[in-house]
Amino acid sequence: MKTRTLGSSGLTVSTLGLGCMGLSFGLGVPVERADGIALLRGAVERGVTFFDTAECYGPFANEDLLGEALEPVRDQLVIATKFGFKGGVVADGLDSRPENIRAVAEASLKRLRTDVIDLFYQHRVDPDVPIEDVAGTVKDLIAEGKVKHFGLSEAGAATIRRAHAVQPVAALQSEYSMWWREPEAEILPTLEELGIGFVPFSPLGKGFLTGAITADTQFDKADFRNSVPRFAAEARQANARLVEAVTAIATAKSATPARIALAWLLAQKPWIVPIPGTTKLHRLEENLGAVDLTLTASDLADIQTALDAIPIQGDRYNAANQARVGR
Repeated sequence: MKTRTLGSSGLTVSTLGLGCMGLSFGLGVPVERADGIALLRGAVERGVTFFDTAECYGPFANEDLLGEALEPVRDQLVIATKFGFKGGVVADGLDSRPENIRAVAEASLKRLRTDVIDLFYQHRVDPDVPIEDVAGTVKDLIAEGKVKHFGLSEAGAATIRRAHAVQPVAALQSEYSMWWREPEAEILPTLEELGIGFVPFSPLGKGFLTGAITADTQFDKADFRNSVPRFAAEARQANARLVEAVTAIATAKSATPARIALAWLLAQKPWIVPIPGTTKLHRLEENLGAVDLTLTASDLADIQTALDAIPIQGDRYNAANQARVGR
């Protein structure tokens, strides 16, 4: 597996990481524990060294799963987790008070069966807690040896700058893909200027860019995509144009749409490390194939033309979740 370094932090990880949320949370019924452990260890065997989790995935179940699965090879890996919700429950609102950050760190260390958190993200910016206090608390945890690197998720450019002035931000984790390109306007230039790495989540458009989701697809009742306007049946039907364009490019390259979507992200900047999630080993292997897929300047130009010509329908979050991003 090839590697990349997240900005100027010195944090080196596999070129693709693994987003682990769906194993325990958000996509319906969690996977059986044995299956989750098998997938995580299968990822390690295939060269993945970067694993992304959070206390609220479950809550707590995802960190516990990673702790058991990855303990035998912990020293070879980079594990990222997150703080920022009351009691680890998204529905209960935000909580980035310093005392909560510390409590989450201690609990996450135990669940992950480790002595240090490699990358500790603020999951969402908390408007009730100055970002300087958040960054300062993580700075103290780094000084104490409990955390190695500080990260932000879905933060706006001004917040990133304020946090970075207190404690260097190693990475920003936010949504970025062929069907959500907003970071290109302000976020990517800010990260490049400051030497911060970028970790795109949902790099396959929450599964849509794979071509496996159609207007007729029925999600599990517990699947969060049921609440996402972009996944309404009429929006999926309209957005099928994007999948058709990606599929045509994939066919010409003897690749799959998923590999094209990931290779496109990797081609944007050398400090971008996507974290596609999956619960299936064959999908993991498909995703990892993007690392060795080279898109030429001509390929990228063709993709850019296609993307610019296709307006995407539907918001990426419902109103409640949209209010938590870009602050």
